[in-house]
Amino acid sequence: MTVNKRGLKTKSLTNWKKIDAMRDEDIDMSDIPELDDSFFKNAELVLPKRKVAVTLRVDADVVEWFRTKGKGYQTIMNAVLKGWVNQHRT
Repeated sequence: MTVNKRGLKTKSLTNWKKIDAMRDEDIDMSDIPELDDSFFKNAELVLPKRKVAVTLRVDADVVEWFRTKGKGYQTIMNAVLKGWVNQHRT
């Protein structure tokens, strides 16, 4: 798989020529709120939690199903496990 000029490994469905030709004035930002001082006063930096590499034995059909979800399937597996933990936390 090759990487294109935008650093993507897969072909984008975006019309990049149209995007590149747009001027800033052509972009509708009416639904984006201004980030004023009050936003930054209350803003909090949240860093992602550190991941831990583990060796885990999982049924082949389970792993294959997650792999069919494409790139990031391990992140999806983590989210499923995290959801289960959150539901069963006491």
